[in-house]
Amino acid sequence: QVPLVESGGGLVQPGGSLRLSCAASGRTFNFVGMGWFRQAPGKEREFVAAIRGTASSTWYGDSVKGRCTISRDTTKNTVLLQMDSMKPEDTAVYYCAATNTYYTNTDTYRLPRIYNYWGQGTQVTVSS
Repeated sequence: QVPLVESGGGLVQPGGSLRLSCAASGRTFNFVGMGWFRQAPGKEREFVAAIRGTASSTWYGDSVKGRCTISRDTTKNTVLLQMDSMKPEDTAVYYCAATNTYYTNTDTYRLPRIYNYWGQGTQVTVSS
């Protein structure tokens, strides 16, 4: 297993912004795709955003579209998630994930089951 380490979580006020970061430690892997998911208490894991290769191939969940930007540094195997105009319903544990597989059907990157590697998660709380 390649440890993925998330950082940047915390408490933010409604309407505020937060940037999450995820880095792969140890050996360097050429991940094909990296993504972010979130899970609130009592709810299923939800797709937030994913990126394959460069910034031209990005996808967002409906609940965050227009408020989030995912970006990636392929040389460092890191992925960032910029979240703006945050809402209380964004409160959740956010997980970083990575896969070594290239999928022609890009909707596949929205599925948690295709990711080989996961981080431990970072708590994001949106509250005044």
